[in-house]
Amino acid sequence: MVVTDVTASDRSFASDGRSMWRLYAEYGRDNVGNAVLGTVMALFGRAFGLVPALVLGLAIDAVLLDAGPLRLPLVPADWIPATAADQLWLAVGLLVTATAVGAGSSWLQSYGWNRFAQNVQHALRVDAYEALQAQDRAFFDRTRTGELLSVLNNDVNQLESFLTDGVSSTLRLLALVVGVGLVMVLLNPWLALASLVAVPVLVSFTVLFVRRVQPKYARMRQHVGDLNTRLENNVGGIDVIKTERAEAYEARRVREASRSYYDANWDAITARITFFPGLSLISGLSFALTFAVGSFWVLRGPPPYLSGVVTPGEFVTFMLYTQQFIWPLAQFGQIVNNYQQAKASSERVYGLLTSDGTVRERPDPVELDDVQGRVEYEDVTFGYSGGSDDGEQPPPVLRDVSITVEPGTTVGVVGPTGSGKSTLVKLLVRLYDADSGTVSVDGHDVRDLSLEALRRAVGYVSQEPFLFDGTVRENVAYGTFDASDDEIETAVRRAAADEFVRNLPDGYDTEVGERGVRLSGGQRQRIALARVFLKDAPILVLDEATSHVDTETEALIRRSLDDLATDRTTIAIAHRLSTVKDADEILVLDGGRIVERGTHEELLALDDLYANLWRVQAGDIEALPSSFFEEAIARRAAIEDEAGDD
Repeated sequence: MVVTDVTASDRSFASDGRSMWRLYAEYGRDNVGNAVLGTVMALFGRAFGLVPALVLGLAIDAVLLDAGPLRLPLVPADWIPATAADQLWLAVGLLVTATAVGAGSSWLQSYGWNRFAQNVQHALRVDAYEALQAQDRAFFDRTRTGELLSVLNNDVNQLESFLTDGVSSTLRLLALVVGVGLVMVLLNPWLALASLVAVPVLVSFTVLFVRRVQPKYARMRQHVGDLNTRLENNVGGIDVIKTERAEAYEARRVREASRSYYDANWDAITARITFFPGLSLISGLSFALTFAVGSFWVLRGPPPYLSGVVTPGEFVTFMLYTQQFIWPLAQFGQIVNNYQQAKASSERVYGLLTSDGTVRERPDPVELDDVQGRVEYEDVTFGYSGGSDDGEQPPPVLRDVSITVEPGTTVGVVGPTGSGKSTLVKLLVRLYDADSGTVSVDGHDVRDLSLEALRRAVGYVSQEPFLFDGTVRENVAYGTFDASDDEIETAVRRAAADEFVRNLPDGYDTEVGERGVRLSGGQRQRIALARVFLKDAPILVLDEATSHVDTETEALIRRSLDDLATDRTTIAIAHRLSTVKDADEILVLDGGRIVERGTHEELLALDDLYANLWRVQAGDIEALPSSFFEEAIARRAAIEDEAGDD
């Protein structure tokens, strides 16, 4: 079954309402032994929990009130001592034994269920992360990071918490209610009726609570995601907040997000705190009714239309059982409360696990064993999904693009901001799939290739290099995890990064910090380039690969890139036209279309968009025609309008 995932208009993960039990069944299958242990020990412990009240009542009648011989269920008469003192010690021994066995059973029950819950939590979190990791790039475009973190942490933890406390408590409660109710009915069915009359009232009250609180918890989980997103954004953008003196503004936005969560949570809390005292009131009235009926029965005999005798010991047993029976029923409200929270969380986790992305691998994908490096785009059109509130979709980013890159050649891609340059290469590595047309490698549609083979064949450096929290060595070897130290250091030298790396406090073992925060932008970019040098892929994609380095470092890197690009298919996106002027062919994108193509000299001779962009970078602003500025203003307005819609 396919369920919907997060969309721009509905940020909650959807399911059909049975998701929690499906998750427990699926992830508990390999760990059922611990659940069986917990269940059996819960029943065993509850059975021994019935012994003290029964023994106490029988001992009061037989030993203290001398109302007859002591008789114990399941104990042969010849095992019972003859003297009152010995009978009393036997009763004490049974009480101690039952208590000790109950405590041991309780430990084993907790061990079994906690072990079961922890294993389920671990497996579920790992699978949820893998499901998240398998989503296409469009999924992350429309889903907030804070909400995803909320699913992986808060929601998975909530499911574990309900397994640990809720399910085991439910089993204990059911065993207790059935056991106590059965014994009470066997002892005196009419007096038992006084105790059990509260049960249908408690059930009705609980059903009413569930109907009221379920949507409240769903709203609360959504606001948790909102708050996490706000906090995650602000921590990531702390430099901008400080440099723009926006602390008060962001504090207000966090306060508003926190207040929304507070209001949603308080709405659920008010329902909960009304429910629990109501349960306690019903339970207390039932206890009082049992006490009143039992007391008058002991003092004055049976009520009208009833018969039989209730001894003081039997009355004490009934009151103890009533307490064991009624007060746990009041705790059932807490179980229901936890269940509703877990159910709201399970819908989000289940939605993530079962959501299907648009980028999917064929059941029998083609493997690329000997990559020649021929890349071809045929009539490719692509637009990012997710329109405005009125349902209108944004215009395509790429329109009818056709390109052929022969093996071993270099193609430069240039154009104004927002013309679709980065999107073009993202289609090659299937971060997205084209809406129409085909992208192929060596004559194979990339949608027919295995994702591993395709992405192994492409070395990709984005314009915003990402480093993981770890050492320089670990980041260079990321993706080529079996690389030797010599291979790593050779790749770093080829990326013109060896000198600055060796000057770091711990050299190659220096921790770069989260997102590489301890390195400059240029240093991060050179580490990302070294990663591609180490990968040694037959197809090279450079998306503004030198955008964060100075001119001198750019020259060093370009020399290394020229060496790397030899005999490789290279697609280089550049704002600095000088980085691609020696390419075999240069493509000029504007408005998602290829408007010019040729060598540097040929494009200059056309004296159109490329030539004007070259004049801009050469500082020859006076030579630009007025039409260039008019078109630039129109392009900028379109980009800003689209950003406003987003």
